[in-house]
Amino acid sequence: MEKIVLCLTGASGTVYGIKLLEELTKEHFVYLIVSNSGFKVMEKELGLSKHSFINSLPDNCRLFYEDQIDVPVSSGSQITKTKGVIVAPCSVGTLGAVANGISSNLIHRVCDVALKEGKKLFLLVREMPLSLTHIRNMEKVFLAGGTVAVASPAFYTKPETVDDMVNFVAGKVLDHFGIEHSLYKRWEG
Repeated sequence: MEKIVLCLTGASGTVYGIKLLEELTKEHFVYLIVSNSGFKVMEKELGLSKHSFINSLPDNCRLFYEDQIDVPVSSGSQITKTKGVIVAPCSVGTLGAVANGISSNLIHRVCDVALKEGKKLFLLVREMPLSLTHIRNMEKVFLAGGTVAVASPAFYTKPETVDDMVNFVAGKVLDHFGIEHSLYKRWEG
């Protein structure tokens, strides 16, 4: 079973991370890292308590916390054994830390390691509007080899629900990693 790292930060949009977790655990072993703020936003946005979330995790998912800086996935020798790292949602604070090589928690560290090891890194930023600082930090991550996207659903799919829009965004992230899914109808011209 292939492995991948999924990180949830305290940005709004926890639903993107949850959808990705559901899809990824169908065929992958997921190293999941949730920040303290991520748990708080999860409860505010989805009514999902930290305890109930943890108890609902599948067997092919290993949860780490942001202060566990010495776990296996903090090492390049372990990140190289994964498909890469996804941060969804990605706060602009995490974006700034990654862009500037600051590894003050486990999420920042695995992103830094993914970049240095040449592994795929995808930051799904959830912020609006963007400041010049945010845009420059996005550029830094891009130039370092990462992919940065804002959570921006398409409308050619004619979404009828919020879930349809979430599925499109999550599907685009999965596309980047070459992971098969049926979350949205692809453009046919």
